[in-house]
Amino acid sequence: MTSDLTPRQQSVLEFIITFQQEQRMAPTVREICAHFGLSGPAGIHRILNLLKDKGYLVAEAGKKRAWRFNRDVIGPGIPLIGTIAAGQPMEAIENIEAELSISPALFGCKRCFGLRVKGDSMIDAHIMDGDLAIIRPQKRVENGQIAAVMVQNLLAEATLKIVRFDRSSLTLEPANAAYSPLVFKGPQRSQVTVLGKYVGIVRKVK
Repeated sequence: MTSDLTPRQQSVLEFIITFQQEQRMAPTVREICAHFGLSGPAGIHRILNLLKDKGYLVAEAGKKRAWRFNRDVIGPGIPLIGTIAAGQPMEAIENIEAELSISPALFGCKRCFGLRVKGDSMIDAHIMDGDLAIIRPQKRVENGQIAAVMVQNLLAEATLKIVRFDRSSLTLEPANAAYSPLVFKGPQRSQVTVLGKYVGIVRKVK
């Protein structure tokens, strides 16, 4: 998330960007309210004006679809790299499938990449099947953070999980009670390689 945005401001901005890119037009305030389940526009208007003041949105007076994202926030884009399995680990695809026309700065990154989520093991972390998980490349994460990881001896497969560790073990924990965690002890810990920290999602507009 961009450091100067609250989670709510970030989610509104992401919705506007995704809607505008997919529908080729900006959403109305009513459509924004409907997406977030709000009955009135007052709260959304406050957020829109704050996003405008921070330079993320531009407003076109007198238009129904007045709020558009500022194209200055669209930089070199975010590469989409294959598919990541959030249910069972699957083979990571290293080739770039496409580029998301969203600046990494929106997620507080100088560079990041997107991986497509497949499965439901992270639903309690609000990460759904079909989401594009945005990953900031880094080799370590803090205890309890969500990360994209590779596991050796599993056909170089990738997965998105909560990473927990102590002196003796490393656990890849799902955010869904229907799935069991993967536990690596002693030398087995070296099988797990962190690809990067999960920093957000891009979700298709329904």
